[in-house]
Amino acid sequence: MIDIRKLKELVRLMVANDLSEIDLRDSEEQVTLRRHGPDQAPQLVTAPAAVVAVPAAPAATAASDEPADADQGLVAIVTPMVGTFYAAPNPDASPFVNVGATVDQDTVVCMIEAMKIFNEIKAEQSGIIEKVLVSNSESVEFGQTLFLLRPS
Repeated sequence: MIDIRKLKELVRLMVANDLSEIDLRDSEEQVTLRRHGPDQAPQLVTAPAAVVAVPAAPAATAASDEPADADQGLVAIVTPMVGTFYAAPNPDASPFVNVGATVDQDTVVCMIEAMKIFNEIKAEQSGIIEKVLVSNSESVEFGQTLFLLRPS
């Protein structure tokens, strides 16, 4: 993960040189920064969520509350970026999805805010939301599972 000091320095250089975008890549890391002027509206970026199959759960132990196969057959919807998870488009709105909601590949399931840019995360697969694993306003990491979906 990129060092926050490097990131702050890049932002400072962008402001000092009136740059609107910077894209840096090397063999270990990549960073793209976009800056908006005071008269520009924030950019909404749609990022595809990675969809991965959840492996079969290990055998249940005596301390387990759920059966071993509770998550078997579910598909994980994971975040494609680091940021802040938002379950609804604004604080007064209903969540994009709840447990039991039927979704298709184009259904927006949440938003991830990264550097003041709100990214819509789509289900990328049809099914029913079985579990919501993240709380509103919680920080999330790249590849973290947000939802478990039962494919239809």
